Amino acid sequence: MLVSAVIFDIGNVLIEWNPERFYDAEIGRARRERLFAEVDLHGMNDRVDRGETFRDMVMETAAAYPDWTAEIILWHDRWIEMARPAIDHSVRLLRALRAGGVPVFALSNFGIQSFELGESHYPFLAEFDRRYISGHMKMAKPDPEIYAAVEADCGVPPEALLFADDRTDNIRVAASRGWQTHLFEGPEGLAKRLVAEGLLSEDKAI
Repeated sequence: MLVSAVIFDIGNVLIEWNPERFYDAEIGRARRERLFAEVDLHGMNDRVDRGETFRDMVMETAAAYPDWTAEIILWHDRWIEMARPAIDHSVRLLRALRAGGVPVFALSNFGIQSFELGESHYPFLAEFDRRYISGHMKMAKPDPEIYAAVEADCGVPPEALLFADDRTDNIRVAASRGWQTHLFEGPEGLAKRLVAEGLLSEDKAI
């Protein structure tokens, strides 16, 4: 079936997401490696992505690890510095698709409050036709339930969806449900895929 809607992940597809890089610059790589080995910061963030309050989760974790309190609080206070820069070519693809009349959705693991912060810095996050944000949905990729919820809401048959995500586990579940998928390894590859699907002309995909 021909693709009739494109679904974008956000982190590392439209916006670079690299907490390790931020902490390397702030506290040095060796200390960052110790921090991430001793404190499950990504697990903390997963709870935020599933709907728990951003500040509460960070402060709870900071209180549990007094040797790392200041460093953990940076996750909240300077979060936007971990989520940058925008991947400009991907943003252009998003806008070109919409300009051409192709419905474009977001499906992203993102906390409620952190997504609001992201919106304040990246206006294109308001430009999707539909947004499926895990914090609001109280479920996250790669849980099959979040894909089922998208299918139930969007009105597009699974086989007519093209989903771009940078993680193989997320792609694998989408493919198992019949979605067409693209493992994102850079905007150039996604541009070529969109051209191959007949969704964009080569000049619009630049």
